[in-house]
Amino acid sequence: MANLIVVCGPQAVGKMVVAESLRDKLKYNLMINHDSIEISDKIFGFATPAQKEFNAFFREKVFELAVKYDVDLIFTYVTAFELQEERDYLTSLHDLFTKSGGDFYFVELSADLETRLARNETPYRMEKKASKKNVEWSRTNLLDDNKNHRLNSYEGEVWFTNHLKVDNTNLSPEQVADKIIEAFGLTPNEKEEKEYRFGG
Repeated sequence: MANLIVVCGPQAVGKMVVAESLRDKLKYNLMINHDSIEISDKIFGFATPAQKEFNAFFREKVFELAVKYDVDLIFTYVTAFELQEERDYLTSLHDLFTKSGGDFYFVELSADLETRLARNETPYRMEKKASKKNVEWSRTNLLDDNKNHRLNSYEGEVWFTNHLKVDNTNLSPEQVADKIIEAFGLTPNEKEEKEYRFGG
């Protein structure tokens, strides 16, 4: 039985560093959204039809294998809450994991725009996400998506039974991870480090 924790929120809110902290505390495996984006961009180019199809296939296969081999997984994702297709996609992940006997946890991070713009230009973010090294493009993309999409749920809006909202404007990744673990009553796996992270 595999569990899935989805850490969602707008660009540069801190999904990756929170997910990395969760990984290390829980010994879960981790796929950040940019794992599939960067490799598909590298092979097929940015936003081409082949890139989009491979990106989707990559993620689908990871989820399929996590369920098949009982691998607890964390996944980061930017959710446009106004789109029904987004809810359908996340519901499909919920159903995939829960129907196999696992649990599904949905964590929603939020932070003010000023904080996110500052986080968008941190060296660690650019090191981990090649597409973010073009700071001007990345900033424009962040502002455009902030204007054109609803990247956090409304107050009182809950999509899943296990839906936790955390404003992490003034919280460290470790503090957020501890809140998530406590809220859901999660317990760490007994794994060697090489089983859930390797080479970085």
